[in-house]
Amino acid sequence: MRKHHPKNERIKRAYALYLEEAKRMAPASVDQALAAIAAFEASTSWRDFARFHIEQALKFKRQLENATNPTTGKPLAKATTYSRLKAVGRFIHWLAGQPGYKSKIRYSDADYFNPSAHDARIATARREQKAPSLDQVKHVLATMPHATDIEKRDRALVALILLTGARDDAVASLSIKHLDLDRRRLDQDARDVRTKNRKSFPTWFFPVGDDVESVVADWHAHLTQTLRFGPDDPLFPATEMGLAGGKFAVAGLSHRHWTNAAPIRRVFKEHFERAGLPYSNPHSLRKTLARFGEKACTSPEAFKAWSQNLGHEDVLTTFMSYGAVSHHRQEEILQLLRTNGPGGTKQDQMGAELERIANALEALNRSA
Repeated sequence: MRKHHPKNERIKRAYALYLEEAKRMAPASVDQALAAIAAFEASTSWRDFARFHIEQALKFKRQLENATNPTTGKPLAKATTYSRLKAVGRFIHWLAGQPGYKSKIRYSDADYFNPSAHDARIATARREQKAPSLDQVKHVLATMPHATDIEKRDRALVALILLTGARDDAVASLSIKHLDLDRRRLDQDARDVRTKNRKSFPTWFFPVGDDVESVVADWHAHLTQTLRFGPDDPLFPATEMGLAGGKFAVAGLSHRHWTNAAPIRRVFKEHFERAGLPYSNPHSLRKTLARFGEKACTSPEAFKAWSQNLGHEDVLTTFMSYGAVSHHRQEEILQLLRTNGPGGTKQDQMGAELERIANALEALNRSA
């Protein structure tokens, strides 16, 4: 049995080009979309897309409902099923407008890939994102060894992510020239740095403490003065491997950038567990900073600057993506309202604070 269709391969390549160039999707997102389409194609036994029938969509939905995760053996998560169905639905909708398919596929055919309303609600429900507290991250830094070059590098990268909220893939591609210690600034220049959506923006250090800044400053001095790295060399060099006793072993630091963020995630996993804390990935520190900003910022303008420092053009992105009230804080607020009682001074203060927040949100909406 054949496992590809030449005509399908050609139209899939055209669709990939459309996603990359017209929709400006990242390569990883394009790959995910193509993987979902390939799974649908396999469910039809690689039949020509031009011979699409709604029964194929219904069959694919049933297969996803009965599919299991190959790693865990458990049913596929609703979010996974949802994303695959939506990816194939978007492809079918695009296909309906292409020469050679217009007379065979209708735009409404894409609707048959919609998951049930029940499953869609489960898949898209906003769940509380776990994030370490500022004190917990500082505890991790305090427990990290820093005797060797590699240990110094690993400690500094955790410190820099806490200082800037930079995404892990961007950090993996940073060069020394992107860090300006005098101005406490990180230049996330998309010409060199793998930023999200290839957007360039400056980030100034968040006020998380001089102790955190000193970790980065010490690493910068060690890298440039002791190891003689230049401006175009990586800020966090990849590990150099070599032969020792006939076996591969760590030989120090190379002059190469990391090709992806996987080593950074391994550093976080190792050292959070070493500190006796649950694993928190590098991205979770952005939520840590957003929560800190909610307390530290005393005006709409201040929070707008804080949001821009995270790379968000719209302050509401920070509120919606990272700023939801945690369950723990929600419990504290409800308990405070319960214990203060009506007419008390604390309640008056709470009312004034709620009014201040409402006015701040109104001002932010006007400026957004």
